[in-house]
Amino acid sequence: MTRKVTIRDLAEAAGVSVTTVSQILNGKGERFSLDTRRRVHQLQEEMGYVPDFNARNLIMKSAQTIGVLVPNLGNPFFSMFIRGVQETSRERHFIPLIFGANHDEKLESYYLEELIKRAVDGLIIASASITAEAIDNILKKNGIPYLLIDQNGGPSVDRVQINDEQGGQLAADHLLALGHEKIAVVMPDDPTQNLQIRLAGFKHRLAEHHVDLPENAIVHSAMTKLGGYQATAAVLAQHPTAVFAINDETALGLMRGLHEQGLSVPNDISVLGYDDIDLDEYVVPKLTTIHQPVVTMGQQATGLLINRIKDQRQAAQLVDLPVDLRERESTAHLK
Repeated sequence: MTRKVTIRDLAEAAGVSVTTVSQILNGKGERFSLDTRRRVHQLQEEMGYVPDFNARNLIMKSAQTIGVLVPNLGNPFFSMFIRGVQETSRERHFIPLIFGANHDEKLESYYLEELIKRAVDGLIIASASITAEAIDNILKKNGIPYLLIDQNGGPSVDRVQINDEQGGQLAADHLLALGHEKIAVVMPDDPTQNLQIRLAGFKHRLAEHHVDLPENAIVHSAMTKLGGYQATAAVLAQHPTAVFAINDETALGLMRGLHEQGLSVPNDISVLGYDDIDLDEYVVPKLTTIHQPVVTMGQQATGLLINRIKDQRQAAQLVDLPVDLRERESTAHLK
């Protein structure tokens, strides 16, 4: 049976002490000669030595690991977000541990507790099935830095903030410019703060143009493709000429439902989404949407969290990211 190469094997081959090898491999070997450092790195490659991460953690007192908790790994929005997390984690030499809780509060709590037991250095939480206060209580007690995403609020010190009010206004501007005044909205029963802000911006801009959005025009459904599909009948009961879906997944499911009812998008009814996930370019018709820089959100969130891990006493960090309209084929002028 092949034996794993140890740091002692590497030190003996290099003719130096274990401490010298450890310091060189951990980037603290400046006091050693360039020849020694080169020899250690060359032998590491030749011998295939991989450092024992658990031993390194004991020395460095850091696992250089962050936990990432999202509600649904199958949602393209969170897939794009995680891509950004992975890119910055790799650049900053951290490893992300990623979990999807499937909107299950008990599962979220379980993952949080397990990540704490495994001594992660920090957490990015993009899920809202449990309250921000509960998250804060669990994490503050254990002194773990964290950052809440896609909520535009809550007790986390650092924030990546999207201008959801402007996003709602852009959505309303677009539909109004196309002549639509009979509009329905599809959103969840218990929206997070960022969704409430999004809807408020949408309603405010409609009101500025003397267009009413009655309560019954707001159809409540899960923020998934299935949720959008299941909302079809309730949407059609309002006889709208246009629909603003609070996210793209909802919009895509709704378009499938409308198609099955024999309606053409956008000839019979316009559909507008929010997020700009990559699927929008590959459906027929292509989805008009409000663009959020989702990958950048993941990158920025990870950068802020790692900054906080390295210095928990620094001032609060805030990053504002823009939104804009991506006009495609699912919206059209009112006929």
